[in-house]
Amino acid sequence: MRNSIKINPGPQDRTKPAKKASVDLYFSPLACSMATRIALYEAGADANYFEVDPRTKIVQNDGSNFLEVNPLGLVPTLRTDGGLVLTENAAILQYVADRFPTAGIASGPGIERSRLHQWLCFIGTELHKGLFVPLLDKKAPSEMKTYVLGKGLSRLDYLENYLKGREFLLDHFSVADAYLVTVINWTMATPPIELAKWPAVKAYYERLRARPSVARAVAEEFKLYQAELARHKAAA
Repeated sequence: MRNSIKINPGPQDRTKPAKKASVDLYFSPLACSMATRIALYEAGADANYFEVDPRTKIVQNDGSNFLEVNPLGLVPTLRTDGGLVLTENAAILQYVADRFPTAGIASGPGIERSRLHQWLCFIGTELHKGLFVPLLDKKAPSEMKTYVLGKGLSRLDYLENYLKGREFLLDHFSVADAYLVTVINWTMATPPIELAKWPAVKAYYERLRARPSVARAVAEEFKLYQAELARHKAAA
């Protein structure tokens, strides 16, 4: 499936045909790659979306082998309009923010840029990889999950205290918020983490889920996720 959304082009050389600015995003439904989809929707950016089956690494659009694009087989992977292939969530999100500056999802220079990077790192290491990946791993032993919960819930305590009285992580919606709401969305699949214990985090999540770019991304990818589950069940 290929979806496309457009942006208004900037100044063009009128002697040549106008060229769309586009990127290719390789994603898996409801994975961390959804953060980039949200960022692209916020930017109104022209983009092509290529669904990667997380088990087979087959691109559902055309049956190609995703490992030929990213040998690690990890999403998100983004191919820029110049042909450069980027990997790693934090790098891709900052690229999108800089590529579409009028969207206002980046940060200012200096300390503001460092604060954005700080939050992207915190989400990626302390929450995404440190807390949720072990809990979502069906093969991880229960002892390991108990240990991770004992150590990792303090990260949610930290986030709870920070978000009290704040609408976003920075002073405006940024790519860090796109990443955070994507990760918090995984609590639907991690029963030990009940958001009611962190009311500020829960309020933040519910507020962002209502944001048009987030609501659209979640709705679209949830349908694709359901289709993915049905595909895996049929192949079993």
